[in-house]
Amino acid sequence: MHDDDTLDDAFQQAAHAIASADAILIGAGAGMGVDGGLPDFRGREGFWNAYPPYAGLGLDFQAMASPRWFREDPALAWGFYGHRLELYRATPPHPGYAILKRWAERAPRGGFVFTSNVDGHFQRAGFDADRVCEVHGAINTLQCVVECGAGLFPADDWTVTIDEATMRAVGPLPSCPRCGVLARPNILMFGDWGWDPSRSDAQERRLTAWLAALRADGARLAVVECGAGTAIPTVRSLCQNVAEKHKATLIRINTRDPRVPPGHVSIPERALKALQAIDERLMR
Repeated sequence: MHDDDTLDDAFQQAAHAIASADAILIGAGAGMGVDGGLPDFRGREGFWNAYPPYAGLGLDFQAMASPRWFREDPALAWGFYGHRLELYRATPPHPGYAILKRWAERAPRGGFVFTSNVDGHFQRAGFDADRVCEVHGAINTLQCVVECGAGLFPADDWTVTIDEATMRAVGPLPSCPRCGVLARPNILMFGDWGWDPSRSDAQERRLTAWLAALRADGARLAVVECGAGTAIPTVRSLCQNVAEKHKATLIRINTRDPRVPPGHVSIPERALKALQAIDERLMR
């Protein structure tokens, strides 16, 4: 349990690590988006609270986040992903993104984002797209379901209309500009052997090169991890591994599991509140 004094000390430690860093690695999971009003899919109840029609069908997040529906029931598949696409478009990035962007810009070697979120909010908040790694893909990028060779293409020209009583898409569904067959989001789903990882792979190569250059130069790195869960620990694992390898301070902001190895900073708060508290101390 963290009392007020312990929490204040954690904010101070985080501010000191960020102020003295040459570069900042930002890790972000679903908890980063929740503060902007995006739904929390944690557990069946959380998912069904966000999408009640799926409760009646007995389908949880893992069942819906499957490529099978694009083969078996495209209207159901695009009901789920189309609703998310429109929600992410309509929801602006919350002020925490601007705080992180300012910290990264103030660091001499800049920052890099590693996120499991697919909402594209870091780019919308003004982060350089070449300094963002979306490890599970992005909803605003599409691919052909039959892999016709079209590669990846933007979802910008598509608006998916949803019947929210049934969570099924109505009207035209996104299609491939090359062959006209159904398109799907370029998101890594469960049991997904058809995902095209080329975009995410290129992003990861840029991140690896950036980290290697920092290490070669002995640059001081701070790792700020926001709302990254343990169920699929992609972001947590990378942030902790990078912190250990670079002898960097890991600042883990997480309401559910803020535990960190000795010598690092644990902040059991929501992302936006913690970022604002740290920023206040940086500005003193």
